Amino acid sequence: MPKRFARVIKHASREKRRRSGSISSVAEESLSNAQLVQAYNRQETEIARFERENLGHFEAYMMSARAKALVSPLVSLIGMACALAVIGMGVWMLSEARLSLGELLVFLTYLGSLYGPIRGLGRLGTTVYAASAAAERIAEFQDEQPSVLDRPDARPLRHARGLIEFENVSFHYPRAQRHVLTEVAFRVEPGETVALVGPSGAGKSTIAKLLLRFYEPDEGEIRLDGHDLRDLQVQALRENVAVLLQEALVFDASVRENIAYGRPNATEEEIVRAAKAADAHEFIAGLPHGYATVVGQKGRRLSGGQRQRIAIARAMIRNAPILILDEPTTDLDPESGQRILEPLRRLMSGRTTIIISHNLVTVREATAILVLREGRVIEQGTHVELMRWDGTYAALYRLCQDQDPASVIPGRDLAPQRQMVP
Repeated sequence: MPKRFARVIKHASREKRRRSGSISSVAEESLSNAQLVQAYNRQETEIARFERENLGHFEAYMMSARAKALVSPLVSLIGMACALAVIGMGVWMLSEARLSLGELLVFLTYLGSLYGPIRGLGRLGTTVYAASAAAERIAEFQDEQPSVLDRPDARPLRHARGLIEFENVSFHYPRAQRHVLTEVAFRVEPGETVALVGPSGAGKSTIAKLLLRFYEPDEGEIRLDGHDLRDLQVQALRENVAVLLQEALVFDASVRENIAYGRPNATEEEIVRAAKAADAHEFIAGLPHGYATVVGQKGRRLSGGQRQRIAIARAMIRNAPILILDEPTTDLDPESGQRILEPLRRLMSGRTTIIISHNLVTVREATAILVLREGRVIEQGTHVELMRWDGTYAALYRLCQDQDPASVIPGRDLAPQRQMVP
């Protein structure tokens, strides 16, 4: 019987530790990929993943607790019975004058063992208080609300055309004292490509976050197809946007699941078609289990270029009318960067695209280029117009001219002349 209890407790303890690690892994993965989860409206999926791991940990914990609940009283009962037997024998021998004072002290030592359970009860009380404090912290975390919520009268949006308008938008992050964006204004027609360039901290990525409604602007309006974003349902808005970030975010799941993350109800045929369009089918077919191959945490079993092509396939299968490219080639070596250019061309085709880049050579064929500095648009126009203006953009571009011209991400045909902001 003791061996059986020992095996049960050992197994439950191992399972509890494993499940505990899985919970931490899922939580860290979901939180570190929070922007991707929100952009693709997969919050409920991640909650369900966490719940499954948590329930597994709870079952293992209860298995261990039940075994300990049976063993602990049994051991205590045996110990108490032995202690009582020793005390009874000692009292009888003392009455018969067969017990000396030293022997009496031995009896008292045995009697002291009775205080162990009492100390255990004290420790249990301390544990309960500590658990109550931890439960309060968990309750506080669960009571947290998203910073952006739908208005009661928020309207749905089926399939956007892709007309984006920023009108005198100003914004600062919570607890920040200065504005990250100040009176930013521009317009992107459906199917156009607009590049945001400028030094780090100029507000380029903030524009993308505002477009995805991770935050609300302090002043001004952001409109999609003429609708103020605040009048639209957050989920409906994000269904119309695909993102490709600087770091190709992937989950510890199969290649198939990572591609289908853009559209969970996609068929196998659609997944393969998206992978082929992203030039990923060939290397996926060479993996040990093909599309069923698990890529590992953060895609550690794939190269940077392979992760980025899976991310491109994920964006393609989403088939959203608006595309945000945030430094898609920055973390790649030149060879890998060159290899994803053709998939990027296919991905951008027919979509309203916003490119964020420090490398001006990669954006020179965009329909329009916005140069930002300290949260303001200081120049705006096509590459030809801005080079003719010979301002900040022209000076920055000359610094990038030593890069390979073949690394250009092509946009659309050059648009009509646009006003430049001096």
